[in-house]
Amino acid sequence: GRLNVLANVANQRLKEIFTEFDPVPNEEGEESSGDVKYHLGTYSESKNIVSQREIKLSLMANPSHLEAVGPVVQGRTKAEQFYNDDKKGKKAMSILLHGDAAFAGQGVVYETFHLNDYPQYTTNGTIHVVVNNQIGFTTDPRVVRLSRYCTDVAKAVNAPIFHVNADDVEAVMHVCYAAAKWRNTYYKDVVIDLVCYRRNGHNEADQPAYTQPSMYQKIEKHERVLSKYKDQLIKAGIFSEEEFQDEVTKYKEICKDGFDDAKNNPEPKLESWLHVPWKDFYQRDRETLNMSATGVEETELSRIGYAMSTDPGDGFAVHTGLTRMLKKRKEMVDNQKVDWALGESMAFASLLRDGVHVRLSGQDVERGTFSHRHHLLHDQKLKQDPYVALRNLYPHQAPYTVCNSSLSEFAVLGFELGFSLNEPLSLVCWEAQFGDFSNNAQCIIDQFISCGQDKWYRQCGLVVLLPHGYEGMGPEHSSARLERFLQMSIDDPDTLPDFSDKFEVQQLYDTNWIVANCTTPANYFHILRRQLAMPFRKPLIIMSPKSLLRLPEARSSFDDMTQGTSFRRVISDASVPASEDVDKLVFCSGKVYYDLEKVVDVSVSTTIASTFFCLGEKVLREWSKHFDCQS
Repeated sequence: GRLNVLANVANQRLKEIFTEFDPVPNEEGEESSGDVKYHLGTYSESKNIVSQREIKLSLMANPSHLEAVGPVVQGRTKAEQFYNDDKKGKKAMSILLHGDAAFAGQGVVYETFHLNDYPQYTTNGTIHVVVNNQIGFTTDPRVVRLSRYCTDVAKAVNAPIFHVNADDVEAVMHVCYAAAKWRNTYYKDVVIDLVCYRRNGHNEADQPAYTQPSMYQKIEKHERVLSKYKDQLIKAGIFSEEEFQDEVTKYKEICKDGFDDAKNNPEPKLESWLHVPWKDFYQRDRETLNMSATGVEETELSRIGYAMSTDPGDGFAVHTGLTRMLKKRKEMVDNQKVDWALGESMAFASLLRDGVHVRLSGQDVERGTFSHRHHLLHDQKLKQDPYVALRNLYPHQAPYTVCNSSLSEFAVLGFELGFSLNEPLSLVCWEAQFGDFSNNAQCIIDQFISCGQDKWYRQCGLVVLLPHGYEGMGPEHSSARLERFLQMSIDDPDTLPDFSDKFEVQQLYDTNWIVANCTTPANYFHILRRQLAMPFRKPLIIMSPKSLLRLPEARSSFDDMTQGTSFRRVISDASVPASEDVDKLVFCSGKVYYDLEKVVDVSVSTTIASTFFCLGEKVLREWSKHFDCQS
């Protein structure tokens, strides 16, 4: 089925499909990761033969994890609509293909349905096509679902459901036209239930008669749909048997030509499997590894700071607690200091000024789980709409999207991942309510984010913010499981890196993602801006702070954020002079530094490591300041 969609719907060249089954590395050393070959995505452009309008079709790469790609498709579709100012969904839409057992059994199906009426998540209606084989691998329908139909989950959103006999080709076409008309009239979800059967096993080597002998005895005797429809058309005088056989012969020749081409030219073309082409971006990726500094002019920092610490005025009734917060924020700006929330706002605002769309999504992100962000101010008298300062900074700034999500991690993180894949010149962030809860979205993290470039040939700049820290909130609100992200990071312990001038950016280029635990607001500011400064895209996983959000010591000076400054991978302890009197050199990150600062004596140099990469040359440099490197 997937191969059929790739070849006959997505118009992927047969040569490229065959090559994936027996690939050799190309001249640049690129090769497949070895995943199921027909799980890759692709992109094509063609013309509708009726309307003569151009159609751009993106087939998303998907893992074996059933239904996981659904929210990714929805996010990708939403981004396409957003960047084309398609508020009604008239220029872009999504079609999701499902299996019957997965549609009924996977909870992410409901989570994804649930998103479609929310303003910042709606795709204005999706056509769902369920290929109902009446079996789930080897499992009978009686234990796959409780209700009569596998599509009953769609009743939760009142979507119309068409059940159709898939052996009747023209009935299927009639239903598809009706579903398309529904979607393009009401812009709501619609479901097509293709009641059919699986002629062979779950895969090429499977024997289904082991577990469903009666069913497969009947299927073996059942006439194939192609044969049935051919006889129907010949009887109606549409064409003759000879004409039909000529078409079959032609298609077999096309397949043979593609197969021979793959044998003669076995090098894979990875660009053929990009389901979202970023025009000119990958060429820039290959040509340079230059990365600009991420500092911003001091005048702009002040301008942004004062904008974020000023109430809207015009009779807008700000809550008294927030009035005090804005006053304290203004005092910080007066003293050219920033805390965590202000550093984040300055990163966002400076990108918006440069024309970069910023999107922040997740549970409670508008206020922030820890009541620190407050990007929406609400009129306490309910006379005016909420005010968003980041949307009112510059005359021609890019749009800023901040939206509380439904209480879902799996679907929402998948949605934001899909949104981030559309446009490389954007900053898309998802924040967990607590980092612990990200394991509800572990499938998206494991199957798409950590391995996306190697497995799906896709770069991605998604930022994942995970509040992390044992700070009196219990074992379920304390750990984002940093160790899991580090275990999934690319690292070769047997290879010593080349510490050249471009080691830092080369290391970022070679890794699968960036895992960080920033210790200062300035570093947080820089690492967010660096996502756009890099000549490539990598996912960024940040262990967000809790107590540091309000800790007076955890503030940064404008001096660490102005022009010429950038992200500091290691921050030396300036309070300890370089000497051989140091007994111990401690590398740490995040709140650990501030805890140690209260208790350590002068014989310990506390150095902050902000990202969890091999910091080889930085470690040697810090060590040599206090110890004999020969010892």
